Amino acid sequence: MPKKEEENFEIKLESAKSVLETLMKPDITLADSVKAYEKGMQELSDAQAILENAVLKIKEIKNS
Repeated sequence: MPKKEEENFEIKLESAKSVLETLMKPDITLADSVKAYEKGMQELSDAQAILENAVLKIKEIKNS
């Protein structure tokens, strides 16, 4: 995985972890929790896409 993709993957995971910490706060409002949840799910979706792309590249290399 190129360095930029690896950094983006790591950043996406860290962001999702941060969102999880926000969601665990007992004083978070429902509206804020919904916004945070949406952001966290988007970050995880982006990270998953980066990971799937890396897996495809590895498969291509193996099949070469």
